[in-house]
Amino acid sequence: MKRIKLTLTSNLEVEFADRDLALKKVEEWAEKGMVKVEVVFGPEGCGKTAWLRQSAVLLRELGFHVIYVDPLNRYFEAYTDVKEVARRLADAAAETLGIAEVKLASLVIDLANELIKKKRKKVAVLADDVFQAIGLGEAAKYVKALLGIIEYPPASYERVIAVVATSEGVTMREIGRHRWADLTPMWNMPRDGFKQLYDQIPGDKPSFEEVWRATGGNPKLLGELYEARWDVESVVERLVEKKELAPSFTARWRGWLEKAVEDPDALWSPDAPRELIDELVAKNLIAYFLSRRDPRLWAGEPPPERDSELGIGRRVAWQTPLHREAVRRALEEA
Repeated sequence: MKRIKLTLTSNLEVEFADRDLALKKVEEWAEKGMVKVEVVFGPEGCGKTAWLRQSAVLLRELGFHVIYVDPLNRYFEAYTDVKEVARRLADAAAETLGIAEVKLASLVIDLANELIKKKRKKVAVLADDVFQAIGLGEAAKYVKALLGIIEYPPASYERVIAVVATSEGVTMREIGRHRWADLTPMWNMPRDGFKQLYDQIPGDKPSFEEVWRATGGNPKLLGELYEARWDVESVVERLVEKKELAPSFTARWRGWLEKAVEDPDALWSPDAPRELIDELVAKNLIAYFLSRRDPRLWAGEPPPERDSELGIGRRVAWQTPLHREAVRRALEEA
């Protein structure tokens, strides 16, 4: 399989690395087909976009007609001989900001049905962070519409693949209330795979161990550290600001946050405040209710059972060590 090139930072392109288990999952879907939509969720910047784009290439090589959309970046790929598909996606992407995102997200459903009507027997739809584009309140309806392609196609087909990737943990509860999707978690890159990515970073850089302990294998944060000339302090400060870790927030929840910084599983306690947990999930600071570490339940390699250095507990984990450090910093400065 051809490995694609990806933009890690504004001036650095890298080759897709690792994710062998996650790609095998795609091969399984391609072989067996789907009866539900796959909603893959995980930490911000853990590599879901890279995996989806590489999966689009893999599915093309497996004989699928593939539509991939990333509405927030107004980006798409169309691997099909039906030229109208690429043209309509290009027209949607060219719309004004705010309109293009919604059009791209919704158009893939119509185009997938068109491909089936045109007797394309193997069709794949890969949608990246569409919930942010259409609004979180529409997430469940969107998944149901994708399921309609599988359950009520306009013509017979051999295989249909429908995958949505998201970082929005708050949508999982709403989607999980229905039986329209399988929710599959993805974690940051495993150590060996992350080393492949780290080795592609040019110039002087900290040791791999230092970078691993800071990022926990998160490729987006690797890129941010590189752009910040490996200044961890500036990256932490930006996280504090981005996540709005204001004194009012830390003062209200100080006791529980101090416990969670030391051990994220403190938030698994029966008396941990649900309001705090929901806010930490909404801010994309923690992953809550981690699945068993059975690789069959994950898109790719699961996180370790516990790793105090990386801020990973059995049931709760900080999205990365830098996310934990941002909360620690906010507590110190409040």
